[in-house]
Amino acid sequence: MAAKSARKSAAPRSKSATPRKPRRKKAEPKSRGLSAAEVASESVAFPDALLQAVREDGGEVLSVYRDPLGGHPVVFAVLPIDKVEPTPYQRDLSEPHVKRLATAMERLDRFLDPVIAVRVDGRYWTPNGNHRLNASKLLGAKSIVALLLPDEDVAYQILALNTEKAHNLKERSLEVIRMARGLVGANRPGKESAFAHLFEEPSFLTLGAAYEKRPRFSAGAYHPFVKVVDGFQDVPLAEAIAIRDAQADRLLELDDAVVAVVNALKERGLQSPYLKNFVVARLNFLRFRKDGPPPTFDSTVSRMLASARRFNVDKVKREDIGRMGGGPLEPDEEGA
Repeated sequence: MAAKSARKSAAPRSKSATPRKPRRKKAEPKSRGLSAAEVASESVAFPDALLQAVREDGGEVLSVYRDPLGGHPVVFAVLPIDKVEPTPYQRDLSEPHVKRLATAMERLDRFLDPVIAVRVDGRYWTPNGNHRLNASKLLGAKSIVALLLPDEDVAYQILALNTEKAHNLKERSLEVIRMARGLVGANRPGKESAFAHLFEEPSFLTLGAAYEKRPRFSAGAYHPFVKVVDGFQDVPLAEAIAIRDAQADRLLELDDAVVAVVNALKERGLQSPYLKNFVVARLNFLRFRKDGPPPTFDSTVSRMLASARRFNVDKVKREDIGRMGGGPLEPDEEGA
């Protein structure tokens, strides 16, 4: 595909871009964490205020233990289901996934996978378990079991904890930008770059803002070059959000120009599901950069936008799409 071609030949990332993660070394067996006896030890520091709050909220504490990896206290509790809700930053619910879960749970007549939760203002946020929660509600459940964590900041670890259903690019991007806006709303101090461990990749913030403005945005065509030129901002979160919104506007302006080119190609009889990727790859001058830091986001989009506006569709041949990695035209279209 064109996107893959662009990714392979893109310029090296700047220091502000997300660095490549080092390969994980295999740990020595039984070299980390707690033994079974230590996990169950009563020497764990009980979060007494949280235990009392659970009971006052109509829930019950089943046990307290230390997690086997880091030794942090965990409260195993059963909570009134009407007091449990997803974090405000999560991806949108998948109704088909909820129905499949509900069907499986009803067939087994069991709920065996506790949700993770944190208590926030008398409610219980779950960063991992929204589909299970809604499946339980669909079945008319009264309560739900949860691994309750005393640290509220865990609610922001969405990308790390929400593993019950694989994320696509749209879901990841929307979760990250919603989380960023939530942190601003909560008056959390710090620069955007200080939250890099939560956001995972700076491009998710820009693409997420674009998705908010245009839900059917085709971010996959732009992601390969955006993640090269985008970086975490060294400014307070509120200022960074304004930058992300502005970058999203520029990206959507480019998308409008790309769509115009795609429509012109279709009018010439070139029909392929890879046309947008083909056009963006043609515009992506970063494919030819060999060394040196990449240009800024704004200069990159400006240059690509100018190229899109003078794109000569008459010079595009059917075989060009295949050579650029867009794949062959569909059989019934090659003879058209």
